[in-house]
Amino acid sequence: MILGTAGHIDHGKTTLVRALTGVDTDRLPEEKRRGITIELGFAPLELDSIGTLGVVDVPGHEAFVRTMLAGATGVDIALLVIAADEGPMPQTREHLAILSLLGIVGGVVALTKSDLVDSAWSDLVEEDVRALLNGTPLADAPIIRCSATTGDGLPALRLALADAARRVPARHADDLLRLPIDRVFTVKGTGTVVTGTLWSGSVAREDSVVLLDWGRSAVGRGRALRVRGVEQHSASVVRAEPGSRVALALAGVDHDELSRGDVLVSADSAWHDTGHLRADLALLEGANALGPRTKVRLHIGTREVGARVITRHGRAEAGGTVTVRIATDAPVFARAGDRFVLRSASPLATIGGGVITDPWTTRRAKPWPHAFAKASERLAWLVDESAARGLAMTDLPLKLGVTPTEASALIQKERDVVRSGDRLFAKALRVTLRNRLKAKVEEHHRLQPLDPGMPREAARAALATSDALFEGLIAELAAKGVLQPPGKVLARVGFDPAAAAGDAARLDEIAALLEAGGPEPLGVDELVAKFGPRTQALLRLLERGKRVVAVSQDRYYGAVALAALERRLAEITAVGGQFTASQLRESLGLSRKYLIPFLEYCDRAGYSRRDGDYRTFRWPSPKP
Repeated sequence: MILGTAGHIDHGKTTLVRALTGVDTDRLPEEKRRGITIELGFAPLELDSIGTLGVVDVPGHEAFVRTMLAGATGVDIALLVIAADEGPMPQTREHLAILSLLGIVGGVVALTKSDLVDSAWSDLVEEDVRALLNGTPLADAPIIRCSATTGDGLPALRLALADAARRVPARHADDLLRLPIDRVFTVKGTGTVVTGTLWSGSVAREDSVVLLDWGRSAVGRGRALRVRGVEQHSASVVRAEPGSRVALALAGVDHDELSRGDVLVSADSAWHDTGHLRADLALLEGANALGPRTKVRLHIGTREVGARVITRHGRAEAGGTVTVRIATDAPVFARAGDRFVLRSASPLATIGGGVITDPWTTRRAKPWPHAFAKASERLAWLVDESAARGLAMTDLPLKLGVTPTEASALIQKERDVVRSGDRLFAKALRVTLRNRLKAKVEEHHRLQPLDPGMPREAARAALATSDALFEGLIAELAAKGVLQPPGKVLARVGFDPAAAAGDAARLDEIAALLEAGGPEPLGVDELVAKFGPRTQALLRLLERGKRVVAVSQDRYYGAVALAALERRLAEITAVGGQFTASQLRESLGLSRKYLIPFLEYCDRAGYSRRDGDYRTFRWPSPKP
C-alpha cells in the first residue's frame, strides 16, 4: 500500500515523513542546500496491525508539480500536510485538486507546526481546512494537529493513517504486471536498478518482463528483459506484491537506456502504444473551456505529453463530466481505468482530469455516448465497433481495465456477444455474416453455374472478417447441412455443376473434338468462337472430370490424346541422355506452336528437367 504526501512548499512534508519513518527523503545535494524537495523521495512506514506502507514524498513547489504528479499517481492514501501557522495555500489547493482527479479517496490531514501557534489559532485554521475539504474525496478525513519537532500528535497521526489504510481495498495479485518507472540508477555489483510503485500484478526474481519505452532509438518498444533481483521496502524478497514500492535489478539493459515514464509490463500482455485515447473528463471549476485546438499537458502515470481534447459537441466546459477523445503529441501506454490530469500549457495550472475509458483507438473514433459507462457497456460498444474484425480476447484486460479473470466472467454474462477462436463478435453480426455467406455462395452458383463452388479465399474477402469467425461460420453451415464439407471451394449441399448447366451434350462435343485433334487440338480461342462465351467454364468442368488436361493456359488436350503423346515421348527418350526442343520436334513431328507448351507441361509435371537448351527425362513407372 502506498502513502503519498501532498501540500504547499515549506509546510513540513519531508520533516514529517522523517519524524514518522526515520528516513530523510531529501537525498540530492541541491535539496539539502535549498531546503526544499525537488525530486521524489521514498521511505517505509511501519504501522501497527497494518504492516509496511511505502511513502512517496513529493515536492510542494509550484515549479515541481509535474514531479508531484509522477509520484502521486498510484497512491492509495493521501497525507495532506498543512502548516498550522499559514493554513491552506495555493499549492495546497492544487495538490488537493490533483488528489481528487486521481481518484484518491482515502487520506488524513496533518496540521503540522502546531507547536508554533496557540489552540485558538489552530481552531480557526482547522475550520478553514474543513471548508476547503468540503465537496472533495477528503471531506471526512480526520485532521490531526501535530508537530514533527516536538513529536506531539504523531501517535494520533499513526492511528489515523492505520485506520485509513484498513479502508483501502487490496489490489489484485492476479492482474497484469505494470510498474511505471520513476527512478533509474546503477548499483555497483548489481547493475541497472529501477524503482517504482507496483500498480498491479506481482513480480519475482528471474521473471521475464517487457519494457515499454516510448520509442527511443536506444531501446525498441517491447524489449524483453530479465529481473535479476527484487527489493520491497529496501528488503530483498523473492516476489513483490501489488501496491508496494519496489526496486528491480534488470539484466540486459544499461541505466542510460531508461528514464522516468518508461513502464515494465507482463511479457504475455497485449499493450499498445497509442496517440488516441477515449476518456471521461471533468474540468475544474473556473477552468476555461477546451476546444479541439487547445493545447494541454497530459499527465498519465509517470508520463507527461502534449495533447488536445476532442469532445462529441466541439468544446469541453467546466461543470460535469463529458466523454472525450484525447490526441497526444507523443505515444503513451495506458489502460482503461487509469486516472490522468490535464494542465494548461500557459500559464501552467491544473485544469482537470478524469478516467481513461479506451486506452487505444483510431484518429476518427468518436467519444463514447455517455460517461460513467460500466465495463459490460463498454464491452458491447467495443464489440460493435470492431464489427467483422472482432475484438481480441487478449485486449480485454487492458481495454476494459479488469483482471483476466474478471474479463472471462464478463464474457460469460454477455448474451449479445459470441466468441470465435480468440476474438469476440456481436451475436447479431454473426447471424448477418452467416446469411451473407450463404447468399454469396448461392450468387456464385447462379453466376458461375459450371464452377464446383465459390473459391474459399474469394468468400473470405467478400465477408472481410477474421479468420476465426470465417472458419467458424463455414463449420456451422456445414454442420447444419447447408454447405458441403469445406475444401478449396464452398458449395451448397446437393449442388451439381453439370446438372445445373444442362450442358451434357455440349460437354461431350467439346471433349470429342479435343480427342479428335490428337497432338494438335484446337486452342481455347477457337473453341470459344465455336461454342460461345461459356466455353471456359465448360473446359474447367471437363478438367475436373479428368476428361481433358490443361497443357497451357490457352490449350487443352483430350486426356486419351495426351496420354498417347506422352507414350510417344517416353519411347523416344527411353535411350536416355539430353534432348533439345529441335530434336524432339523432328521426332514427334510437331510444330513449335504445340511442342513448346507440351514440353513446359512435362517440366511442370516432373517428367523432364530443363537445363538451358537441353532436357533430361525421367518417367515415373509404369509410365506408358
